[in-house]
Amino acid sequence: MAAAKPFFDWMRILLRFFFYLLYHPLAFTYDLVAATVSLGRWKDWVWSVVPFIEGRRVLEIGHGPGHLQKVLLSRKLIAIGLDESATMGRLARRNLRRFLLASKTSSIPPTQTSGYTQIRLARGVSQHLPFHDSSFDTVVATFPTEYIYDPATLMEAYRVLIPNGRLVILPGATILGRGLLDRVMALLFRITGQTPPNLAEIIHQRSRQPFVNAGFHVDTHVLDVRSSRVF
Repeated sequence: MAAAKPFFDWMRILLRFFFYLLYHPLAFTYDLVAATVSLGRWKDWVWSVVPFIEGRRVLEIGHGPGHLQKVLLSRKLIAIGLDESATMGRLARRNLRRFLLASKTSSIPPTQTSGYTQIRLARGVSQHLPFHDSSFDTVVATFPTEYIYDPATLMEAYRVLIPNGRLVILPGATILGRGLLDRVMALLFRITGQTPPNLAEIIHQRSRQPFVNAGFHVDTHVLDVRSSRVF
């Protein structure tokens, strides 16, 4: 056990560096990497938060390439995305412009494709949200890193939400498929610490106190999505 600890410490350091590269200079590879490690499930995982979103004014923290923003716009919501990475911001803006252009030229009825057509993306950090108090009905974050448990992040999310607003977080997912690739990727997720075997218990315990301290009432939901489990 003593020898295993340095290994996992080094693994965490390498993963932090990898994620830095993935979110900044190598942001253009994000979709390929996400699709590969999830065996094509990544977007479905992200979109699984949509039924939990309430109201019309939605802030997404860590918008990434903009996949959730597309859905929010298609539903005619007033969506704003925030991300610390300028590179990711440029990528998301480009993806959203293509999406809106395709929506305008599509033969599908406008009510199904085009929504609130103004792209609203901002660069910033979750600990200092550049928005007024009570600006949003829902704040959402999918697969956020450690910043989501920072008391400053939670205080800011609480501040910008309306009274009885909703903070929706998707902190992790685990692959349950029985195929060889499914089992290999599930093992890789566990080895790298992205999906520990007791993920549900960790999420349940860890999500309680920091969120309660910030004023939130906490509910935990577990969803089955394409031979995987999303928390």
